[in-house]
Parts: sequence; C-alpha cells; structure tokens
Amino acid sequence: MDVWTVPFIIVVLVICIISFIAVKKWNKVTVVVDGQDDQISGPIEEHPFTLNPIIWIVLVAVFFIGIVIFYYAASS
Repeated sequence: MDVWTVPFIIVVLVICIISFIAVKKWNKVTVVVDGQDDQISGPIEEHPFTLNPIIWIVLVAVFFIGIVIFYYAASS
C-alpha cells in the first residue's frame, strides 16, 4: 500500500461529505410567491462565496496537494 493511499481516501471522503451537505441544502423546498423565490438571507447575501461547495472542494484539494509538495520538499 502506497504512503498516500490513506490520506487520499480521507480527502476523497471529506470532499464527498462537502458535496453531500451541499446537495442536501440545495434540495430544501423554496417558497415561491408570485413566481419568485424568497429573498436571500442577509449573511448569505453578504458572503455568497462561503457556502459555495466548489470553493470548499478546491480548498481541500489544494491543502492536500500542499501537504504532498511539502512532504517531498522536506524529504529531499
């Protein structure tokens, strides 16, 4: 078994959990009044990027790649 197999599996599980939570939040029923959705709540409207699952997945992947690069840089 390679040294990066277990960390890679952990990263994939974290990405799957983020994706599952994002899909679960998107599946909530929205109230439609006169053909328009409800208004976006204040904190989400102020910081829409914080709840974007793609950004979180990219951050997790970059963190993992950074650890791999640091490991190989420090070991040589």
